[in-house]
Amino acid sequence: MRILVHRVKSASVFVDNLLVGHCEKGLMVYSCFKKGDSIKEVEYLAKKAANLRIFEDENGVMNKSILDIGGSILSISQFTLYADASNGNRPSYIKALNGPEAKELYNIFCEKLNGYTHTETGKFGSDMKIEAILDGPITITIDSK
Repeated sequence: MRILVHRVKSASVFVDNLLVGHCEKGLMVYSCFKKGDSIKEVEYLAKKAANLRIFEDENGVMNKSILDIGGSILSISQFTLYADASNGNRPSYIKALNGPEAKELYNIFCEKLNGYTHTETGKFGSDMKIEAILDGPITITIDSK
């Protein structure tokens, strides 16, 4: 499993021009799953994202988590995080898990995130349009293994 975390001032996701998810000051988290991923990886990365200390404290040091600032999360499924463009110019997505297994892990991941702080989501497998105001910008990629 892999996540890409953006610190955001706000973020919104639209499907068919309808707003389906939004967060204010907080995190936008993209997630992707691969064959062999399980609840163990999902729980690990949900906890890691929730406790990631990338928000500034009173001294301007990135020492606070989403939990400390009372922020929210926008979670987006993103199978292209496992893209491999090492051969040629057309990326391969063969490492990314798709279908019902990936959707189930994504739903569990969102439930785990929501257990830490308010979490809204995109729509798995849909063509999503995302608007975000990145803060920093701070962007971090984390793998489960």
